[in-house]
Amino acid sequence: MKSNRLYQRIVAHILDYKSIYLFVCILFLMGVIFGAILVNSLSLTQRHDLFMYLSQFFHEMKNGYIETSPGELFLHSFTHYGKYIGLMWILGISMIGLPIIFVLLFMKGVIVGFTVGFLVNQMGAQGFFLAFVSVLPQNFILVPAFIVVGTLSVSFSLRLLRQTFTKGYNEPVFPHFLRYTVMILIIGSAVTFAAVIEAYIAPVLMKWIISAF
Repeated sequence: MKSNRLYQRIVAHILDYKSIYLFVCILFLMGVIFGAILVNSLSLTQRHDLFMYLSQFFHEMKNGYIETSPGELFLHSFTHYGKYIGLMWILGISMIGLPIIFVLLFMKGVIVGFTVGFLVNQMGAQGFFLAFVSVLPQNFILVPAFIVVGTLSVSFSLRLLRQTFTKGYNEPVFPHFLRYTVMILIIGSAVTFAAVIEAYIAPVLMKWIISAF
């Protein structure tokens, strides 16, 4: 019964904000496409320099020269993603932060698209498998999380704008703020799993792919 009720609430939430979800998803997808196209706009020198840097990184990883512990990687990843979500939460409670939320979501898409596109473009099948094990696993959690956080932030910011500039609109803001904050915290805790994957699982898979090729 509880799981069915939770499912119904999730579906109702998506239906209530379907237009914002659609816009946010399209914006993120545009960022991914733009990031992939951006790879082809790099000059040969830029591609070569970046590829040499990656090759050196993979070589050092394969031979165990990189001594960063998984705990340090986890802390770095969790802090980074926590700041990203926290920034969107802050932007959501400030009416002027609405366009910046869109920029952050678009840039997240650009980073994903550029990373995957560059690896595949420069390294072929090995790059595809490296992207598959190093970029995609944690992003199966991060991308939906950022889309949900972005949608919540946009919807709350729009609510504040409506409250400020629409005459006769006096719906209490605090209950919505409390719900908004709690949902952000829940999603933020879910991002912990993405940080675990990036710190403990992805490096092992990357070493295996590098050694295999």
